[in-house]
Amino acid sequence: MAKKEEHVRKPEWLKIKLNTNESYTGLKKMMREKKLNTVCEEARCPNIHECWAVRKTATFMILGDVCTRACRFCAVKTGLPNELDWGEPERVGESVEEMGLKHVVITAVARDDLKDGGSEVFAETIRAVRRKNPFCTIEVLPSDMMGYEENLKTLMEARPNIMNHNIETVRRLTPRVRAKATYDRSLAFLKYAKELHPDIPTKSSIMVGLGETKEEIIEAMDDLRANDVNILTIGQYLQPTKKHLSVDRYYHPDEFRELQQIAMEKGFDHCQSGPLVRSSYHADEQVDEAQVMKEARKYQQAESTES
Repeated sequence: MAKKEEHVRKPEWLKIKLNTNESYTGLKKMMREKKLNTVCEEARCPNIHECWAVRKTATFMILGDVCTRACRFCAVKTGLPNELDWGEPERVGESVEEMGLKHVVITAVARDDLKDGGSEVFAETIRAVRRKNPFCTIEVLPSDMMGYEENLKTLMEARPNIMNHNIETVRRLTPRVRAKATYDRSLAFLKYAKELHPDIPTKSSIMVGLGETKEEIIEAMDDLRANDVNILTIGQYLQPTKKHLSVDRYYHPDEFRELQQIAMEKGFDHCQSGPLVRSSYHADEQVDEAQVMKEARKYQQAESTES
């Protein structure tokens, strides 16, 4: 039976160990000095202490810290957006260099006020990171940019190593969970990205605990695979404030393991599934594991053809 978050305590597996060592405080200080935003802080990610203090990784959030949308699951501020900061791409590149990152995730607030949806700044950030960090892999996580193909084309021409765009939830719940974005437009966005550059892996994410059924999750997996999405992450939705959607129920770790198994059987190159998993959680490992699985499947297909 569904349980509402305000009536139950979070289960043991959702308890987070805080760690504010020198790596954590040093990274926070650097972000402030360079006037950079991270989705880790703005979206109140539960893994911030692990990523900042232990793994020394962060997901940079460009195009300001004010979003033009007001999705009912997201804690990022909404309202009138900031002016574009064309010095931001260079500062992100410098920060990646200072941190010595081998993989970086770049996301952004939705900028529906801009004709290009922020794609030019995205592209310049990719180029700035690559100039200073030629061996660092780059993952981007943009909004749907209102579905305009030219905007996505501008971003993809900068050739990120991974294109990540989240469908967030199942088809039925999308109108209640997401603002302006639509389920089919997100699928079309991912499809067009792959059509533009078939060699660049695509990735998406689903939150569970919002009232979806197992059958709907599997349907979403099928929809993503039908559009050749390579990597999937599945995590537990957590209510950031009382103003946001409440949790319908908490999934047990065993359920996440089952969903991961189903996803891999459906042909994803990699699936990260767990209570605290977020889109960019252990993103560096996802790249390597997805590549290994992709090569393994190619080998199996070749063996089947020969026999």
